Amino acid sequence: MLPPILANLRIPVVASPMFIVSGPELVIAQCKAGIVGSFPALNAREKDGEPSMLEAWLTRITEELDRHNQANPDRPAAPFAVNQIVHRSNARLERDIEICHRHRVPIWITSLGARPEVNAAAHDCGGIALHDIINNAFARKAIEKGADGLIAVAAGAGGHAGPQSPFALIQEIREWFDGPLLLSGAIATGRAVLAAQVMGADLAYIGSPFIATEEANAQPDYKRMIVESGAMDIVTSSLFTGVSGNYLAPSIRNAGLDPDNLEKADASAMDFNSAKPKAWSQIWGCGQGIGAVHEVVPVGTMVDRLAAEYAEAKRAVAAM
Repeated sequence: MLPPILANLRIPVVASPMFIVSGPELVIAQCKAGIVGSFPALNAREKDGEPSMLEAWLTRITEELDRHNQANPDRPAAPFAVNQIVHRSNARLERDIEICHRHRVPIWITSLGARPEVNAAAHDCGGIALHDIINNAFARKAIEKGADGLIAVAAGAGGHAGPQSPFALIQEIREWFDGPLLLSGAIATGRAVLAAQVMGADLAYIGSPFIATEEANAQPDYKRMIVESGAMDIVTSSLFTGVSGNYLAPSIRNAGLDPDNLEKADASAMDFNSAKPKAWSQIWGCGQGIGAVHEVVPVGTMVDRLAAEYAEAKRAVAAM
């Protein structure tokens, strides 16, 4: 059974937090459209001596969604989530946890490490904790350490994607876990959202299609590349972060590299110290589902499409 905070969404979709791309504008639009919006805490970039950008973002999101709910009591916004990168190189983690706890963030998404103290902080302020995993072993560890739910990141997902088929990954997890389970990996249509549920997931976890929205904090060339690309344009490589991830081949070529002959990198190369410049800022992450994205539209328009496709898919299955 889903916790109440995830049970009354317009459609069963959580928008995944995307590096640089996910900011307040995107999150607010997603929540107003009826799906969970999210952003990585590290996207709120700061300089020494300046006020906390994360604090400002959380205040803005909370106040704007509150105003929306007061003006639209019959169509309230969905809750939002903040992603914490739980990796030893994230020097901001402890401080960002304190800020999110103080702002009573309702949904916490953790990545690259399961930490009991992060889950405890989420629970202490009334929130829930979802941990993203790429295999069954990591899933068990996450629940043992106090996560409330799991995000199964399967093959085809954007960014740090797992190597396993969603069929295998969901099947193994559902043999022992009956709590909240989200599926990520090439989900870009309402029909795919329903397929994720039929497979055993509770909700779909969607990222790449939202890059091609007006509210996304992405360069126009990035958005255009999403629209013009398909699954064959996605390359899997560990070179750019030290962990295997999926990227747009045209962006790799634009950086002067051959996407068919990329070196491998060790996981020790991963560094989430936000004070350091990003060596691969023009290498753009993306999942395999973008063949369904044909134009840059407002978030509301994209969610309307997903909702219509989801309803039609349910009708079609019922008629079988």
